[in-house]
Amino acid sequence: MSRSAGFTLVELVIVIVLLAIVATISVQFVALSTRGAVDLGNRQQRALQGVVIAEQITREVREAFPLSVRANGACLEWRPIVAATRYLDLPKGPDFDEITISPFGRDIDGGLSAVVYGYGSGQASLYDSLNAGPVSPAINPVDAGDGVITFAGSESHRFTRRSPEKRLFLVASRVSICQSGNRLYRFNGYSHGTAQPTAATLRASGTGAVLGADVVQDSMEFRVIPPSLQRAAVVSFAFELTDPQGDETTVVSQEVQIRNVP
Repeated sequence: MSRSAGFTLVELVIVIVLLAIVATISVQFVALSTRGAVDLGNRQQRALQGVVIAEQITREVREAFPLSVRANGACLEWRPIVAATRYLDLPKGPDFDEITISPFGRDIDGGLSAVVYGYGSGQASLYDSLNAGPVSPAINPVDAGDGVITFAGSESHRFTRRSPEKRLFLVASRVSICQSGNRLYRFNGYSHGTAQPTAATLRASGTGAVLGADVVQDSMEFRVIPPSLQRAAVVSFAFELTDPQGDETTVVSQEVQIRNVP
């Protein structure tokens, strides 16, 4: 009498167990591979975000009037240079209301301030256009071929110093970059005294725009090495970006040399 061929119950159980082990290993392998790809993508995204933020700060700071750059840890403030030329004569009495210059060669918007040689003046004076000092009141628009700068509203101004090379800069209103919470903000168009404002004061001014997000709390730090007669100013900054869906972070640091020399 012939017997039917087949599998025993023990053999079936062993096969099922082996298949379950293989399936579990396969799923874990796929999950780990996927997680690794996601983590790599997040790292690359944070690195790119850090490069973009650092490059934007670097480009703006390089256009700063070097003596105006100042930091208080989480905030950096400066006055950007818009144009430069050489003056022929500074304001003279009795009106003290115009500067004779070599033409800029292009049209200049009004509302800027003229700066003549800030060395020897307190840094706060570079944010003060109301009193005699290195910074003038707002100027009127200047046409490309004009050789004279006049002050808006018939204002008068006396510069307390002269430049050895008769260099004159036109600077815009103050700009700040600050960390507040887990974001970086850029502020401009705000009004303040001659002291450097804090992040809280700037946020209250309503003039900020988000420069970057997912920044580790209190990680931004600005440092300024002021310029001298022998070397340019140097600004260094560092901050840390975090993964909003994990606990990994990326540290970004940069050093910027400001080559403008008053």
